[in-house]
Amino acid sequence: MSKIKIKICGLSRREDIECVNSLLPEFIGFNFYPPSKRYVTARQAAELKKILSPQIKAVGVFVNAEMDFILSLAAAGVINMIQLHGDEDADYCRKLKSRTRLPLLKAVRVRDEESLRGLENYPVDYFLFDAYAQGQYGGTGRRLAVRLKNKKIARPYFVAGGLDANNVLEILSEADAFAADVCGGVETDGVKDPQKIAAFIEKIRGDYK
Repeated sequence: MSKIKIKICGLSRREDIECVNSLLPEFIGFNFYPPSKRYVTARQAAELKKILSPQIKAVGVFVNAEMDFILSLAAAGVINMIQLHGDEDADYCRKLKSRTRLPLLKAVRVRDEESLRGLENYPVDYFLFDAYAQGQYGGTGRRLAVRLKNKKIARPYFVAGGLDANNVLEILSEADAFAADVCGGVETDGVKDPQKIAAFIEKIRGDYK
């Protein structure tokens, strides 16, 4: 089996960064969506990025954000990848792609098989498939209702939606994923839990050599 990449999303504290620096997932996420309980400001993210291991790529998570705000974080080196988790269409992605060299990741809130149609029209580098919840952006904590295994997906993709150390191998067995993305599944009482992060990473790396 090929090595599955790992993204730990929603980091907001110095302790979170120290934890991932010791475990080295390939990606972490900074959430720039103000309604989220994991929201960080540009200044907070910049301070956290300073202490993040250079081996880990920081993904900026945005929901229907102003393009100039995204580009300012990219230009400042606060983020290494852009994740669009809102209603951004292919045209928005095309315009953004023309203004930055950073890899672009488009989240798709999967309701049913129809949600997977037309993805080839998006000029992005990766997709992220998350469970759909009406009126809700970002992590839902729900598992995907659609099996992704053997689907013809136009780009490499991250799989998200209710992942934790106990179910991640089962979920990955139902997909041909490039990476596993976890947020709430490695938290205790809404705060990142180092033991859960370590268990999640070990579960994947112990199985996907």
